Amino acid sequence: MAALTFDDLLARARSLPGDGRRAVLGITGSPGAGKTTLAEHLVRELNGAGDPWVAHVPMDGFHLADVELDRLGRRDRKGAPDTFDAAGYAALLGRLREEAGDGTVYAPGFERVLEQPIAGAVAVERAARLVVTEGNYLLLGTGAWARVRAQLDEVWFCELDEQERLRRLIARHEEFGKSHEQAVAWVMRSDQRNAELVARTRDTADLVVPATALPVPHEPPPARATTTRH
Repeated sequence: MAALTFDDLLARARSLPGDGRRAVLGITGSPGAGKTTLAEHLVRELNGAGDPWVAHVPMDGFHLADVELDRLGRRDRKGAPDTFDAAGYAALLGRLREEAGDGTVYAPGFERVLEQPIAGAVAVERAARLVVTEGNYLLLGTGAWARVRAQLDEVWFCELDEQERLRRLIARHEEFGKSHEQAVAWVMRSDQRNAELVARTRDTADLVVPATALPVPHEPPPARATTTRH
């Protein structure tokens, strides 16, 4: 069988909406596997130069704010499943499916410089027929996360060589202000524990996307509320 290509992914994503309804595509994988890069490339290529019909809604807007993580005693585990509003994320995905013809739906974004969620940062217009959402825990079957999977037409799992994934992840933490030593310590203590949890959900994905089909990340765009990196 021929190796999966990015063009194959474009064709598969393009076919998801049907009968006038809006479809929601989930992209998951361990931290640093390239989820955001893939989502951004899909949205850009599918929208092309015409009227936008594909929207990007990252999961990271549902991070709990640091003040709430401090109250719960979870700030040192920021990024773990219980440091997100999973129920709120599932509810938004349900609303996006149900209210496809009812005007603009606003979703939260995530500001990487502040490391905080930003309410109402992502606008999903009525014309959007496909919503691409990405995050670590789309296939996690526990608690409120199980409700997320029920709102997704398909979920794709990004699979990247482990050494390259770790290299990208460390570089990202350095990009946003950590020293090399701090970045390595955080990745190996926190991110890696989350990565192992996510990896166990791989076999429940509708499609495993190999590294050969993943776009190569370029220089990151300027940090803004709608930009998240995993």
